[in-house]
Amino acid sequence: MAASNRIALGPLVGAIDQGTGSTRFLVFNAKTAELLSHHQVEIKQKFPKEGWVEQDPKEILQSVYECVEKTCEKLTQLSIEITNIKAIGVSNQRETTVVWDKTTGEPLYNAIVWLDLRTQSTVDRLLKKIPGRNKNFFKKRTGLPLSTYFSAVKLRWLVDNVEEIRHAVEEGRAMFGTVDSWIIWSLTGGKNGGVHCTDVTNASRTMLFNINTLEWDVELCQFFDVPMSLLPKVRSSSEIYGLMKSGALTGVPISGCLGDQSAALVGQMCFQDGQAKNTYGTGCFLLCNTGPKPVLSDHGLLTTVAYQLGRDKPACYALEGSVAIAGAVVRWLRDNLGIVKTTEEVERLAAEAGTSYGCYFVPAFSGLYAPYWEPSARGIICGLTQFTNKNHIAFAALEAVCFQTREILDAMNQDCGIPLSQLQVDGGMTNNKILMQLQADILCIPVVKPSMPETTALGAAMAAGAAEGVGVWSLNPSDLTAVTCERFEPQINPEESEYRYARWKKAVKKSMDWESSEPATNENGEASIFTSLPLGFYIVSSMVMLIGAKYITGLDK
Repeated sequence: MAASNRIALGPLVGAIDQGTGSTRFLVFNAKTAELLSHHQVEIKQKFPKEGWVEQDPKEILQSVYECVEKTCEKLTQLSIEITNIKAIGVSNQRETTVVWDKTTGEPLYNAIVWLDLRTQSTVDRLLKKIPGRNKNFFKKRTGLPLSTYFSAVKLRWLVDNVEEIRHAVEEGRAMFGTVDSWIIWSLTGGKNGGVHCTDVTNASRTMLFNINTLEWDVELCQFFDVPMSLLPKVRSSSEIYGLMKSGALTGVPISGCLGDQSAALVGQMCFQDGQAKNTYGTGCFLLCNTGPKPVLSDHGLLTTVAYQLGRDKPACYALEGSVAIAGAVVRWLRDNLGIVKTTEEVERLAAEAGTSYGCYFVPAFSGLYAPYWEPSARGIICGLTQFTNKNHIAFAALEAVCFQTREILDAMNQDCGIPLSQLQVDGGMTNNKILMQLQADILCIPVVKPSMPETTALGAAMAAGAAEGVGVWSLNPSDLTAVTCERFEPQINPEESEYRYARWKKAVKKSMDWESSEPATNENGEASIFTSLPLGFYIVSSMVMLIGAKYITGLDK
């Protein structure tokens, strides 16, 4: 590439996109929004017990460093000057909870991932403190129901159950943060002066944050018994937090921070009331911009902070429908069932089947999120016959993602009063054309996918480039680059769609009330078979029958 072309590129902005399944670093042209280069590293998930999901915070951080360095190497190979990178934005998996020691810089436990269910007993205990055991008691302040999903409950569990964390809290050494806080603190110096902060979008997912005042809430912290000294400072989504302290981009400001779903909303340029997007990642998240005032849902949706693009700018809010398992169901087919070797194979299997043949898959591996908020649900596959094969199950898995989206879209239409005329989509799963066509068929509205699907990273880059003191990315509507899109139109009649959706709802009902709280354990912390009433009853009754038989035999003699 000629030197004149390098100059023509103008300012560049990098984005760290730290998701549940992988970490990526992407670099965009601030004037054209063109993606120039990126690098991706998959992140391991650990499942130490049933319902537990953890990740290693050090592995997350190392993946960030690796992605930044590898992307810079690729840019250099393209003859693109990395000195043109003027800012870095951060987008992250939300709710996932990290606690670390500020004196050593070391994590004190694995990160508890947003999907994790270990805190159900903690939720049950906290509900007893609430009048009427009302899980929506704090919804006016937080926009959220009391659930295993959010960070405060995970933090409470860590303090209660991890001695090292409890001691660090007592000694004033502990720091709490979602993944954005851990990354920013580490990149800006860590134990040597790192900046401990978060942004309003991530703070609004903790259940410790008042979405009306945009501050940590003293009473909520008291309810969860969380010392406020642990918490990061809350900042806007677009301002300079600190400078990179090591690596190829030393000295570059980190100036954008958005939870991944808020970042995708920005990246899809949903800046007007009523504009919505659906992101298909590990989970599935439908957000609708509701403007500068929070709107509370009557249909099981969350109220969340969408973004605040500057310290002196107003916050905008969104209604959100959250589905726990979307892309994760494809990974489950690969890693747990082994019916495919790559996630891309699922599309081929589904295409070969062309139908689920009456098979329905409810992937409630972590209970059901919106609109049910039913932690007792578990995954089921029903409607199986001798004819059912792996192709039908693959099709049913993709269909499940679409049915779950239909449920949250119906709830959103009821809350907003104006049905969406089309659905804007993004995320890794949107590369699956079978899935996108299924989605249009099940929603009975067009599905619109941008030709550049990296909208989450783009949103973080936009926030970083637009920050005061950086100013290389204009967010004025007239300056925003027009996005070309691929459009999927419904191809089945609404009656067939409604029939399939009704059968799905029937399957969902059968998935509910499967689990109660955590099972009782023996002295070794292992679940006892006698905590299962049917099995325990069977064993006891069998012993009674055996004794009775011996007694009767004795009488016969």
